[in-house]
Amino acid sequence: MAHSVELGNLESVVDWLVESGRYNSKSEVLREGVRLVEEREKRLAALDAELAKGLADVEAGRVRPAADVFDELKERYRRMAEERGL
Repeated sequence: MAHSVELGNLESVVDWLVESGRYNSKSEVLREGVRLVEEREKRLAALDAELAKGLADVEAGRVRPAADVFDELKERYRRMAEERGL
């Protein structure tokens, strides 16, 4: 299933990657690029899902004041530093 794509200024980058020996063909460069985009899209989808969970928590009132959380974290890290003699 061959496709034709217009890469514009990226054509020279693809050529350089093949000429450098890093990739064996232009197709290999493009497949790697698509894999990277797919990975990024999966991470963004996971982030979107976590954001939706957080917003649902806010709407349901499952939240705590930030000042309380920060105070707890400061105390936790102070104790950790103390235990390590820092």
